[in-house]
Amino acid sequence: MDALTEPRSGTTTAALPAPVVLAWDLPTRLAKWALAVLVGLAFASKYYGDVGLVWHMWNGLAILILVVFRLLWGLVGGSTARFARFLASPGGALFYAVSVLRGRSPRYLGHNPLGGWMVLALLAIVAAQGVTGLFTTDDIIVDGPLVRVAGEGWIERASALHQDIYWWLLALIALHVLANLAYSLFGKDNLVLAMLTGRKPRAHYVDQAAATPGSIVLALACLAVAAVGVFGGIALAGGDPFP
Repeated sequence: MDALTEPRSGTTTAALPAPVVLAWDLPTRLAKWALAVLVGLAFASKYYGDVGLVWHMWNGLAILILVVFRLLWGLVGGSTARFARFLASPGGALFYAVSVLRGRSPRYLGHNPLGGWMVLALLAIVAAQGVTGLFTTDDIIVDGPLVRVAGEGWIERASALHQDIYWWLLALIALHVLANLAYSLFGKDNLVLAMLTGRKPRAHYVDQAAATPGSIVLALACLAVAAVGVFGGIALAGGDPFP
């Protein structure tokens, strides 16, 4: 063996970095973190400095666009982003929960059965918060984009729901964060790091060996459709899409 191919003294295979595989593609990760930031900004703008709640309403519209994008991306996006690939039956989710308690949970490249339902629950409650915000008013200076086209009874219910959902959303976010931190610290994968880098160590995963990324062009098309759908839907309903 010549000097170019002979390993250096003291070098072992274990010292080499572990091979990694794609777990979540860029559009999926950007959508997740952008949604987290926007939800945080919506909370902050509600209580700090945004007297007319203009930024709060823009945050709400951006959140709705991201939710619609994620729903579309869940149909045509990368393999681990697709609902059909990670939404298990209720029985499957229960079986996974039991396996976690027994310490025998299988390893998933994408969302595990419980995580998949958590994603859907978060999207649903964030969407509900955004939609009710369209009909919310404080009867003084702030009206949602669709207040003027809704009946008084619905406005009152939507305004009350917008306040009540807030606490359910906080509870669900806290549960999601705690579950991810616990799994990252004590489980088999660092989920937080994987959602930042998009990669996990190569291993035996029961769902797929490596993710297939979605098309960036298709992601931009989904984002455009989502934006047109949100703003266009408000305008078609007779509301003002631009607060």
